[in-house]
Amino acid sequence: MALNLLPASMLKAMDLLPQQRVPVTLFTRHSIREDVKGQGLAGYDLQLTHAGRDLAEAWGSYLIENTDRVIQHCISSPIQRCVDTAALMIQGADRASVAVQPHNTHHIEIVEQGLLVEPGSFVLDIQQAAPYFRRQGALGFINSFVNNALPGMKNPITGVVDVLELIYNTHPQDSHGLSLAVSHDTILAAIIAVISGRTHISQDDWPQMMEGLFVWFEGDSFEESDLKWIWRSEVHGLSIRKFQTLNK
Repeated sequence: MALNLLPASMLKAMDLLPQQRVPVTLFTRHSIREDVKGQGLAGYDLQLTHAGRDLAEAWGSYLIENTDRVIQHCISSPIQRCVDTAALMIQGADRASVAVQPHNTHHIEIVEQGLLVEPGSFVLDIQQAAPYFRRQGALGFINSFVNNALPGMKNPITGVVDVLELIYNTHPQDSHGLSLAVSHDTILAAIIAVISGRTHISQDDWPQMMEGLFVWFEGDSFEESDLKWIWRSEVHGLSIRKFQTLNK
């Protein structure tokens, strides 16, 4: 069964989703891709494996079959493995939706967003930043980033707020809808570290393929909202306004 490859915490998170009618976004890493083959960095050309494609579709179906939510919107990194993950999750969700409500089919546009890939999320000058990534590797690079210790990069709080505001603005309109945001491990790792107030993460903290966090906001505007998220079976929260003041 394809879902056996899904990180176990994702299924556990389903029981922690908010009961109130509030839009939720699943902010996730793409599904299982081809191996890096010793090159050390995951290039943009690496595609999903057959198992990864099956997993993305099965996970999309499961989300619809086991909640009363419907996917209403999707944003994705422009990189093909992320777009494919999004498309397959929507395909699975649509199949499940048809099984439950045969006349409830719909088309979800996948909106590609530069803020969900690098350079874009946190990198301002790839020429300055790239040598540090090659020298430190992904984990070391993100640890340096969250400590605001790299040239050519946004301030970490500024960068994270940019992505969070994008998610807020692309939440489904329905108060009980579900949105997808498909991105990469480095971006998720950095965001989770920064919103958790951590200045160091280990390899154990690194997001697995098809692992993500459920995100929602409580409040009438982004600036005045409280961010809530579920990561590895725990619910967390912070005030966006207080979070932004840490950057001053």
